[in-house]
Amino acid sequence: GDTVNVAARMESSSKPGKINVSENTYVLVKQLYNCTFRGKIDVKNHGSMNMYYVNDLKEVKSTLA
Repeated sequence: GDTVNVAARMESSSKPGKINVSENTYVLVKQLYNCTFRGKIDVKNHGSMNMYYVNDLKEVKSTLA
């Protein structure tokens, strides 16, 4: 279905070894992970979608004293 088509387009336009996420997923994980905007990709029936690469886990800073 539609979700599989979007995932296939994301995969085919990504780089090997990279984690590629949509903007919706980026909004959910940006507090925990460092991400890089990789640009827009054209997806059939969706137009251009913003995509991000997940780089690494952000440093956790303790608030305990």
